[in-house]
Amino acid sequence: MCERHTVEKWAKDALTRREVGALGAIGALAACAPVGADGSRSAASSGSPAIEGRAVSFATAEGTLDGEFFAASSRKAPGVVLWPDIAGIRPAKRRMAQRLAEAGYAVLLANPYYRDVKGQQFADFADFAGNGGWDKVTPWRNRFTTDTIRTDATAVAAWLRAQAEVDTKRGIGAQGYCMTGSFALVAPSADAGVHAGASFHGGGLVRADDPESPHRTLQRGKHYLAAIAKNDDAKAPGDKDALRAAATEAGADAEIEVYPADHGWCVPDSPSYDQAEAERAWARLLTLYAKL
Repeated sequence: MCERHTVEKWAKDALTRREVGALGAIGALAACAPVGADGSRSAASSGSPAIEGRAVSFATAEGTLDGEFFAASSRKAPGVVLWPDIAGIRPAKRRMAQRLAEAGYAVLLANPYYRDVKGQQFADFADFAGNGGWDKVTPWRNRFTTDTIRTDATAVAAWLRAQAEVDTKRGIGAQGYCMTGSFALVAPSADAGVHAGASFHGGGLVRADDPESPHRTLQRGKHYLAAIAKNDDAKAPGDKDALRAAATEAGADAEIEVYPADHGWCVPDSPSYDQAEAERAWARLLTLYAKL
């Protein structure tokens, strides 16, 4: 998982990557329309409908959740919530949400820190890692519990179903990265219409002494993807087995795999980004969401 000493080590690497322009090259993974300075794209990819993005906010039981919604107005599509990693909403995450919308989904890029702050807090991962991001977000992260995740999933699902762009005949998907990988596994247990959850290099998925550990929330009839980083697996090799056992016990449809890449490999502005393995994880995500 993302730990403080790892972030401090990444700070220098992330800043170096930004300085040499690596982030701009990595941004091409979305491989479609030009990306604006703020990470948004309004033009359609060749052969796909135009994706429109807009800032949104709506009430939850604990405040006003804000985010950005990406969808094609010309069609109805399954709704998905994309929870960003520890560095929150930023251009790299907007590109990821845009790409998913182009693939045929109506995507809410949600601010996980809405109880404390609104909108973008960091320019990119280098900004987070090099400028005290860990200390800044720690009190915001401390609010997260299994109950708060279910509260947010319930509100998000209701909001998505109310949007004209969302196909309410299909289930809703949830995906998370790093600290929000657990959000994706817990969200289907909110019984709010979330049918699939995808965790990428997620942290805190297995907490042995916690009866509400994310791995204990898996449900029969729901679909899950847990893509585990090789270095996370090295630190907690039993987690994958606990996840598989929990899925079997629950009768859940779950794909659990350790990828040959390090924590953060799916995120374009992460120092450990691995394009080949990120693309493989992306393909598995689309296979999962085909079940919605």
